[in-house]
Amino acid sequence: MKSVTSCVGTLVVLILCRVGEIAEACSCSPVHPQQAFCNADIVIRAKVVGKKEVDSGNDIYGNPIKRLQYEIKQIKMFKGPDRHIDLVYTAPSSAVCGVTNLETNGKKEYLISGKSDDNGKMHVTLCDHLMPWESMSATQKKSLSQRYQMGCDCKITRCATFPCEISAPEECLWTDWVTEKIIQGRQSDHYACIKRGDGSCAWYRGVAPPKKEFMDVEDP
Repeated sequence: MKSVTSCVGTLVVLILCRVGEIAEACSCSPVHPQQAFCNADIVIRAKVVGKKEVDSGNDIYGNPIKRLQYEIKQIKMFKGPDRHIDLVYTAPSSAVCGVTNLETNGKKEYLISGKSDDNGKMHVTLCDHLMPWESMSATQKKSLSQRYQMGCDCKITRCATFPCEISAPEECLWTDWVTEKIIQGRQSDHYACIKRGDGSCAWYRGVAPPKKEFMDVEDP
């Protein structure tokens, strides 16, 4: 009987440990690059030149909260305050969605999207849109300057399985996953969801700004 009780106790401990691991895992819903742009407070192109762990206040028990602080060299601001961003903060572990693997030798350029706190500091997580600049398509790079912003009043609805459809004219149906079995497919790489003259939204492809005919609701 004592042996059975011991085994049950061990099993409970293992289950609780596993629950703790699951609770700490980072999980993010896929988003189109345009959605990531519209959801972000700050979007910049930058090089990372340094990284260190810093204290960021205390938790409710008085324990110090650790954060990773990246020192960056901003190249261009696409969205955000009228000033340069020099520091970016994130959680110290990927288990809690911290971004821990950016190269810090100042050679690699990144697109970095994130949120601004009450003090104006930029914070990023694994759920934000961060990617090497060289891996972005020409359309994605061009869309950062104007086109994504033009579609921030639109809603991009991800299609997980067929059949799927939009529920309102202000939506664009994102089908990369069901058509190509990848998240970063043709619509992610080459399309933006743009609001047209009658208030409806539609996918637009191309490096040039949308023509008047497209905005006036003729077929692109």
